[in-house]
Amino acid sequence: MQTIMIVEDDYKIASLLQSHIERYGYRVVLTTDFERVMEQFTDIQPDLVLLDVNLPSYDGYYWCRQIRNHSICPVLFISARAGEMDQIMALENGADDYITKPFDYGVVMAKIRSQLRRAYGEYATRQEERLVQKEGLTLYVERLELTHGNELVSLTKKEADIIESLLERYPRVASREALLEKLWDDQTFVDENTLNVNITRVRKKLQELGLEQAVETVRGIGYRLHLPDTTAERERV
Repeated sequence: MQTIMIVEDDYKIASLLQSHIERYGYRVVLTTDFERVMEQFTDIQPDLVLLDVNLPSYDGYYWCRQIRNHSICPVLFISARAGEMDQIMALENGADDYITKPFDYGVVMAKIRSQLRRAYGEYATRQEERLVQKEGLTLYVERLELTHGNELVSLTKKEADIIESLLERYPRVASREALLEKLWDDQTFVDENTLNVNITRVRKKLQELGLEQAVETVRGIGYRLHLPDTTAERERV
């Protein structure tokens, strides 16, 4: 059963959407704490998100960017804001489609089913999973997962971007400029502090895999990955 997450602060509209969508056999989860949207998203791992623009604390554009840092699941905006710029903003911030209120339930269901087919069904792109491997360390780029031996850790999008750059340049140095460029996107300005924080997180993730001191700081230049030589280990065996 596929799961739809609805982020809508008008409880009446959210409940009506939930009742209608559930008739088609989907599981529907409503957001009630609008300051912890990403925590709920991470917990339930929805297959699709219906997202309003006007929300308490942070708007839908903000939450769409946060979702895109962790997932490529379809995001449909559903909002009373019908202006052209509102729709452009939604798409620029990572949305897959935009539905204006008042809406027709048939159109909503058609768009939901269409996006689910494109993402997971018969229209989904058939391609081999992309991964990057060096010395027994494997990054599953689309899954945002990193493995070494029998150990596995989950990553954020920025952590995965840093590890991908380090693996691609291994055993050479990845410059700070190259890493900053990798982390930067059209919606998020990335500064030196953001890079430092994410490097610290990457080190912790590698430690969880049993790789101590795996990221070396090369003063004034950038960072270099240190991995055990699995070829040498196999030869000794």
